[in-house]
Amino acid sequence: MASKGSSMSFSRKSYRLTSDAEKSRVTGIVQEKLLNDYLHRIFSSPEHAPTAATSRKPLNFQNLPEHLDQLLHVDNEDEESQGQVEGRLGPSTVVLDHTGGFEGLLLVDDDLLGVIGHSNFGTIRSTTCVYKGKWVYEVLISSQGLMQIGWCTINCRFNQEEGVGDTHNSYAYDGNRVRKWNVTTTNYGKEGRLVEKDSSEWQLQGQPTVLLTLAHIFHRFAPLLRKVYLVEAVLMSFLRGVVEAGTPAQAQSMVRQILDLLWLFMEDYEVQDCLKQLMMSLLRLYRFSPIVPDLSLQIHYLRLTIAILRHEKSRKFLLSNVLFDVLRSVVFFYIKSPLRVEEAGLQELIPTTWWPHRSSREGKDSKDVKDETTEEHRRRRAYERGCQRLKKRIEVVEELQVQILKLLLNNKDDNGGEASRYIFLTKFRKFLQENASGRGNMPMLCPPEYMVCFLHRLISALRYYWDEYKASNPRASFSEEAYIPPQVFYNGKVDYFDLQRLGGLLSHLRKTLKDDLASKANILIDPLELQAATMDDLDEDEEPAPAAAQRPMQALAMGGVLPLPRPSWLSSPTLGRANRFLSTAAVSLMTPRRPLTTSEKVKVRTLSAEQRTREDIEGSHWNEGLLLGRPPEEPEQPLTENSLLEVLDGAVMMYNLSVHQQLGKMVGVSDDVNEYAVALRDTEDKLQRCPKRRKDILAELTKSQKVFSEKLDHLSRRLAWVHATVYSQEKMLDIYWLLRVCLRTVEHGDRTGSLFAFMPEFYLSVAINSYSALKNYFGPVHSMEELPGYEETLTRLAAILAKHFADTRIVGTDIRDSLMQALASYVCYPHSLRAVERIPEEQRIAMVRSLLAPYEQRPWAQTNWILVRLWRGCGFGYRYTRLPHLLKTKPEDANLPSLQKPCPSTLLQQHMADLLREGPDVAPSFLNSVLNQLNWAFSEFIGMIQEIQQAAERLERNFVDSRQLKVCATCFDLSVSLLRVLEMTITLVPEIFLDWARPTSEMLLRRLAQLLNQVLNRVTAERNLFDRVVTLRLPGLESVDHYPILVAVTGILVRLLVHGPASGTERATSVLLADPCFQLRSICYLLGQPEPPAPGTVLPAPDRKRFSLQSYTDYISVEELAQVEQMLAHLTSASAQAAAASLVSGSHCTHVHTTQTHVSTNVHTTQAWHVSLSGYLTPAHPALCSLQPTSEEDLCPICYAHPISAVFQPCGHKSCKACINQHLMNNKDCFFCKATIVSVEDWEKAASTSTTSSAA
Repeated sequence: MASKGSSMSFSRKSYRLTSDAEKSRVTGIVQEKLLNDYLHRIFSSPEHAPTAATSRKPLNFQNLPEHLDQLLHVDNEDEESQGQVEGRLGPSTVVLDHTGGFEGLLLVDDDLLGVIGHSNFGTIRSTTCVYKGKWVYEVLISSQGLMQIGWCTINCRFNQEEGVGDTHNSYAYDGNRVRKWNVTTTNYGKEGRLVEKDSSEWQLQGQPTVLLTLAHIFHRFAPLLRKVYLVEAVLMSFLRGVVEAGTPAQAQSMVRQILDLLWLFMEDYEVQDCLKQLMMSLLRLYRFSPIVPDLSLQIHYLRLTIAILRHEKSRKFLLSNVLFDVLRSVVFFYIKSPLRVEEAGLQELIPTTWWPHRSSREGKDSKDVKDETTEEHRRRRAYERGCQRLKKRIEVVEELQVQILKLLLNNKDDNGGEASRYIFLTKFRKFLQENASGRGNMPMLCPPEYMVCFLHRLISALRYYWDEYKASNPRASFSEEAYIPPQVFYNGKVDYFDLQRLGGLLSHLRKTLKDDLASKANILIDPLELQAATMDDLDEDEEPAPAAAQRPMQALAMGGVLPLPRPSWLSSPTLGRANRFLSTAAVSLMTPRRPLTTSEKVKVRTLSAEQRTREDIEGSHWNEGLLLGRPPEEPEQPLTENSLLEVLDGAVMMYNLSVHQQLGKMVGVSDDVNEYAVALRDTEDKLQRCPKRRKDILAELTKSQKVFSEKLDHLSRRLAWVHATVYSQEKMLDIYWLLRVCLRTVEHGDRTGSLFAFMPEFYLSVAINSYSALKNYFGPVHSMEELPGYEETLTRLAAILAKHFADTRIVGTDIRDSLMQALASYVCYPHSLRAVERIPEEQRIAMVRSLLAPYEQRPWAQTNWILVRLWRGCGFGYRYTRLPHLLKTKPEDANLPSLQKPCPSTLLQQHMADLLREGPDVAPSFLNSVLNQLNWAFSEFIGMIQEIQQAAERLERNFVDSRQLKVCATCFDLSVSLLRVLEMTITLVPEIFLDWARPTSEMLLRRLAQLLNQVLNRVTAERNLFDRVVTLRLPGLESVDHYPILVAVTGILVRLLVHGPASGTERATSVLLADPCFQLRSICYLLGQPEPPAPGTVLPAPDRKRFSLQSYTDYISVEELAQVEQMLAHLTSASAQAAAASLVSGSHCTHVHTTQTHVSTNVHTTQAWHVSLSGYLTPAHPALCSLQPTSEEDLCPICYAHPISAVFQPCGHKSCKACINQHLMNNKDCFFCKATIVSVEDWEKAASTSTTSSAA
């Protein structure tokens, strides 16, 4: 102890309460009887304890420890008998050490228990040392003055100027100035007023009696409050009693004052351990407590959590060290689903169950409400009332959870430290990083179901503070207008970890766009920082001195400001590592605090999230904080507090991490309800049809009906819980708000030009996925069409998809695919397609222009699906919603794959036609790429079905890989879709193929004819491979059938040969017949005829065992069938005329060979042509028009039109002579094995002789 000044003493007589007169004279504390009553009231004996003489004697501070020992049943007799207590060295009675270790003029009493100081700053020790455990000593101060009391080590040395607390080896408390000392000083304790307890509340009172009483209490109980089992069993029970007994306001006041006592009378580490154990206990109890009907347990635990977090010091400690670092505190925002319906009392809340009887593909009831029976209507209304009761109870819990987040986002509690919001931001960013990268401890990663609830509560708290700031700052924006300014993405203030940007890696963008950053955002990227940011530069050594000396100094501000020395932090290895791994950046303005002119630039330096301060986020006088580098397109007025912008950014990232995935997963409950409802309805129908005499079947059906009904009762109540916690109207509005935030963010980012590339990819992903969730997951209870501003939002999203699916600033393959798939889905539904048609005309034309770009070197399949969906409903027999061949075989199977109802867009089709007519190169480049991809897709399909057929014919049991089946079906679907795009093109702009005044029309028509003939030959050949694979009906190949592909080919032929002008029909007919692959029997196959009918005869009825378009009258109109018959008659007549003309020219004229023309195509069947007398191009081999079918094994595997007539040496592969001769003009490698062909020999089946010709 140390004293300053004179006449200051510590008197033993004043401490000993042996004489009432002496007590009154010295201390004046309280009468002995009142003290006895007070202590007995505080430390009452257990009711079962025997009344002993010792318990009846008056209690005072001298015998209080003995009384506490009796109450706690502390047995220290063994230690007492040994005369030593563990952790303590020295005599049993503690006295002052008058022999040494003190400084200054001190007068010590004879009993060595009192001392008076007469020097400037005297210090004296006691005779006891403690080295283990928790210890406390008491001193009674009998005079006024400045004094410090504390602990010191044996090595501590004092003098007249430095006493206890003034050295590194000592710690002291100064009650006069209310401060604690250890070389430096900080505030500690409260001045003058301590604590008093009455029947209603705790109040501060300056009575030494209460002070000493509490000192005894915490001396005994402080070590115990660090033990988890005592915290959970005793302290938690006590606090729960406080919360349950009074109102929330009373409970919060009580808990706050209890926490004040803990921080006042316990060491910081003791309180911290106690709070840590308390929060862990609260978390366990909240997480594992049963779901009772009124959710009272969860409500009490959340109220206690709120009461604890309302205490500022406790809240900041828990935020800094516990909530995100030790605990999975997101559990507090989760409302778990009951494992059993009975557990949550849902049977009482929802006594009547109901479920939709039928649902459409989009999840909405196809049965109108007006068609309900009276009983169904009554059940539905009762079920809805039960759902509302459940929702109201859950909303109470959700409001408490929002209050917790409001406390954590408080930024007004910055007295004596950092505000809670900025601590939360640091921890929240780390939480996002762990969940985004997956590099954290897997058990600590947040489960998706927790993340969903956390997101909704965070949005509620965020919007509350956003609108609160708007109320006090009229220039700010409402939360309905929220978005993230684009400068947040490139000024480095917010850490996006290793998440992909739209333009690629951040280090690459900083290099390539540094000039744009300087000109548009006034931000300079230091060249050495760019060098350090490259991933291949791993040298972390200090920069050599010569290099530092040779580096030119750079000015931070342009326009006449002298160059400033380069600061040392720009070349530190720590900063280099931070730059290399793209940590959070903060801006250091090394110029005077004044407004920056338009010509001035600002350099940035990087800081970790933990190093950021409030100024780095919110900004200061001339520092814009997170909004540094505002582009000229952005408004100057603030949106809101910068810290709230970062919270909003984190909320968007949370949705991208796992929320969308979980929303889709929870739809499974609704799907289960639909499946059981269908099963129950089928069972009821069977019961009605079952004969009454079959009692055994009736019993089984009745049993099944009961099982399905009980399961539906359970699932419908569980579905009510899911709708209240996940798919409620409020949750839908949260997701809708997040969608609009992303749309505005993308729109503002797009205005910055090249800097748009800095935006993280997840903003576009969230915009796409949140729209999908609103459309598909929240029905049928809530409809997106009821949301405010629904039409405007659809149009804005359509504009974003139309513009950015082909945006060159976006380089990521995944996000580009997502944009294309989203646009393809967008044009499938009438509402969204109308939104695409509402965007500005120039944007629509730009979108169609991008769709018509050549398919090479880009993902063409998705683009083709978009064009196909614009055409569905207009093509030949292209109005079906389910695959007709499947409905023909299984008409009652409700699980068959279905398609969206056709909704073609004539407006976008017109844009496509205008663009194809616009320039000489647009149509040829687009159609050549379509034909190339069609050739590839169909060839791959044929190759795969050959492998599938070979595997099916093996004797040993063999399973075809499901992935191979899926790829095979995909190639087939691609072939069909490409044919439909060709049909759309011919319908809209037939002159591209038929107007031979165009330089490329004839070439395109010939290529088209070749591909159409090959497809027809492969699909329509007798006993062919396609027939055998279709007959197998393998799982995964359901879409592979004659109808989809033959109808698409028929649509193209009808457009060319029936609907076109006379001159165009004549040209198309001549090219089609002149193609060596043309076989008239393939056209006959379309109508189920083995051979063409005689001229003027009526077509016979089709054979049911053969394919025929006439069998699909539900999907092909009478007019369309008439057009096919007209086409067949026309081709039959033209083929006969061409054959006759060919015979005449062969008898009377010399064949005139034209120059062999090579058409740029991947189809290996370009032929030499003969010119007939009539001027028409005719086949060089009239035998190709023969109607006699050829076995597929004997046909050329390349053109599938001519018989095999040549064999290659040395590999032995075969083809027709036309194909190999054409191929050898440009290539000497075999079609199949790529071996060099040395010679080609004639080959005939069962031939005995052959002729050899050189390949050269």
